Amino acid sequence: MSSKTKHSKIRNTGILFELLTRQITVDVLNNDKKGSAANILKEFFNKKTQLGKEYELYRVLTVENYTSEIKANHLVDAVVKARQKLNGSQLKREKYNLIKEIKKTYDINDFFMARIPNYKVNASIFKVFDSNTDGNPASEVDSRFTIVEHVTRKQISNKKEEKKLVEGYKKQEKDLRLLAYGILVEKFNKKYSSLSQTQKKLLKEYINNISNTNSLKEFVETETIKVKSKLQSFLPKVSDKVTKIKLKEAINQAETLMKGRIVEDKQVVTLMRYYQLVKELENV
Repeated sequence: MSSKTKHSKIRNTGILFELLTRQITVDVLNNDKKGSAANILKEFFNKKTQLGKEYELYRVLTVENYTSEIKANHLVDAVVKARQKLNGSQLKREKYNLIKEIKKTYDINDFFMARIPNYKVNASIFKVFDSNTDGNPASEVDSRFTIVEHVTRKQISNKKEEKKLVEGYKKQEKDLRLLAYGILVEKFNKKYSSLSQTQKKLLKEYINNISNTNSLKEFVETETIKVKSKLQSFLPKVSDKVTKIKLKEAINQAETLMKGRIVEDKQVVTLMRYYQLVKELENV
């Protein structure tokens, strides 16, 4: 027997919940009128289910923030005690049916492809819960330390938190693309009444290619060529000299979208703006 409890992504309630909430976003963009992921979430993660109750325990350990390690350890003890009160056989049955439903609705490999920002903490919570059933003290100690370290993370001001988030996001663009998607949609919906079909298509590619960076790069390069061609077709129709100069600058700057080995978020934002520029010029 291994000295450590093996983590199972497919049985981790916190990760399953996170992946389902992300899938809801993908379903909306793919115009899934059935709302498959949303229905699954409502069915399996409500207050009456053991899964819903276990997720709340995961959430407590990922959200709460104490300055004292003693308090953090007491919190872990309280959560573990609450976890032991859950109906284990019913929880296993619900989890089995949940996975069965996900497999029936989605490609299971694609579904679990996304990387989770709080993966280590969720994995540690799973191991602490699981170690109480397999009697593995070494795994529990390591995992408990990770959880306590997370719970006692230093609180910082909102501005510093925002700056830290942005800096961290720049380094981990794969992990946090869905966060960027949310920000992009919010920003564009504030400025414009709605996203165009081309903008929605770009966001779909952005989300669906979380790991396949080559595919996303190819898509952006292809779309950039199309956008440049469109803008160039407007040049002969522009009579205002200043506008023509600005349009030429925009066409030249489009080349920057095809630079680099991977597609960065600023390139996605820029391409969104180019789509909007094309849309406005077509209306004029």
